[in-house]
Amino acid sequence: MVRRDLPLYVEIVGAIDGYVNADIRARVKGYLQTQNYKDGGPVTVGQTLFTIEDTDYKAAVSIAKANLARARAAQQRSQVQLERYQGLFRSGMVSRQDVDNAAAGAADNNGQVSAAAAVLEQAELNLSYTQLKSPIAGVAGLALVRIGNLVGQDGPTLLTTVSQIDPIRVNFPLSEVDYVKFPERLKRLDGRDLEWAKRQFALLESKGQTETGDPGMQLVLSDGSVYPRRGVIVSANRQVDATTGTIQLQALVPNPDGVLRPGEYGRVRLRRLSEGKNVLVIPEKALISVQGNYSVGVVGGDNKVQMRRVEPGPSAQGLRIIDKGISEGEHVVVEGVQKISEGALVNPQPAPAAPVPPPGAAPGAAAAPGASGAAAASAKP
Repeated sequence: MVRRDLPLYVEIVGAIDGYVNADIRARVKGYLQTQNYKDGGPVTVGQTLFTIEDTDYKAAVSIAKANLARARAAQQRSQVQLERYQGLFRSGMVSRQDVDNAAAGAADNNGQVSAAAAVLEQAELNLSYTQLKSPIAGVAGLALVRIGNLVGQDGPTLLTTVSQIDPIRVNFPLSEVDYVKFPERLKRLDGRDLEWAKRQFALLESKGQTETGDPGMQLVLSDGSVYPRRGVIVSANRQVDATTGTIQLQALVPNPDGVLRPGEYGRVRLRRLSEGKNVLVIPEKALISVQGNYSVGVVGGDNKVQMRRVEPGPSAQGLRIIDKGISEGEHVVVEGVQKISEGALVNPQPAPAAPVPPPGAAPGAAAAPGASGAAAASAKP
């Protein structure tokens, strides 16, 4: 038995999503005329992705412009007439009623101009909707509608979705227990924006920890490999879900190569910062479990086995923390535990030292033989 630092982690299934997802929809009716990007390819801000046949909308703009010109001509004529009647009224040539009628006519024509201008604005807006542009830079999905199809007939038609994937967002639930035990991870979330996250990415890359000393989060992909870049938590839901006992968190992960894509799933791995320091550990295979009770074979100075009940703690990297039952420096049986019994005489042999994984390695990863670890003994009756 030896004392050492054993990294402990929380692992949670997380869903990967774009940092920003923008649905591109046809907001006006018409036939899809062109597709101006490659399916699944990168796009830039303001890039035209689709066009809709715009002949009808150009005609509507021309008609609206003509109607606005007519309204303005009528407005000018009524204003001149009002000013004339006001002059004639002062000289007693017309009645107050005539002036009031001229003023009402001028006001009506002013309203007609405003209405015609609004119709023109709407017509120009509809014309602009025939050019569907990307509001963000990112990756555009496969087109859901092909050229020549009628779109926008029964409402906005979804044509594709553009996602910003660098950085990429990871959504995952954290248990209420872990939330209560590690509140420091979720402090000052209001200042964790995109610029903050990018600064932390650089620190994690160069120093292995953020400005607050957090080692960040790891992402284990579906094939079991660990994504090489670490991310940071940036936001949390306002409440704990009473049905699941979890709080929803969001993290950002750098994705410059575009390896991660929305819709993937992975295991989020968070280091338990305050646990696993200077703990007693033994190899996991040294434990004997019977109906939920755990024991180990301790080899005494007379080479006899004493079966001792222990209280194990968390495990990682093939090692198990022992909270109570044995002391530092005692030797336990690692090999042949199925053959041992109380008082059995054994021929103890030193077991290989437990490996210490390299910094940043995944839990369970092993280092080269000979790395320091728990002292143990192989027993052969």
